[in-house]
Amino acid sequence: MNRRTKTAVFGAALLLTATAAAASAAASSDSGSGSPVQAREAAALTGKAKLYRSAGDDITFSFDAHLAAKDKADPTKATGTFEWSHYLNGEGARAKAKVDCLVTGGKVAVVSGVITSSDLPGAKGKRVGITVHDLGHRDRLGYSWASTGTPVETKDLPKCVGSAPFEKVKKGTGDFSVIPWQPDL
Repeated sequence: MNRRTKTAVFGAALLLTATAAAASAAASSDSGSGSPVQAREAAALTGKAKLYRSAGDDITFSFDAHLAAKDKADPTKATGTFEWSHYLNGEGARAKAKVDCLVTGGKVAVVSGVITSSDLPGAKGKRVGITVHDLGHRDRLGYSWASTGTPVETKDLPKCVGSAPFEKVKKGTGDFSVIPWQPDL
């Protein structure tokens, strides 16, 4: 090989090595921060918003529910909390639940959990389920106690059960975000 060919071969090898090193560094850090890149979580439901009620009820739901990528085959390994409150004319109640299941499909999420704290007598320890349809800023929501009127009346609800998302989010009060579940089938 002549000198010009050797230089070209060496330059190409150096360029390939630099490209491979850059790709490896990009794969092991996020945005150059040096932190390892986390795998996309398997599913999530997050956000906060008020529901629309023509009578003026003040109803707020918030979600922080996640299914880790390592648990994508088992939606009952979801973690997090969700909470809600419902007041009208100064009367009502609030509750917080620990997530025990999260299933999402497209822009629809069903999350269930057991109530860990509430000022509604008899609610603590009851399982509830909520369904959210993420439509941008026109989200919809439904809850397992829709037919009974209260979570206290819900009997033996299985994990990951909610109702059709029949309620509308009040415009300008917030938004819910759903990350779709993509299990290996």
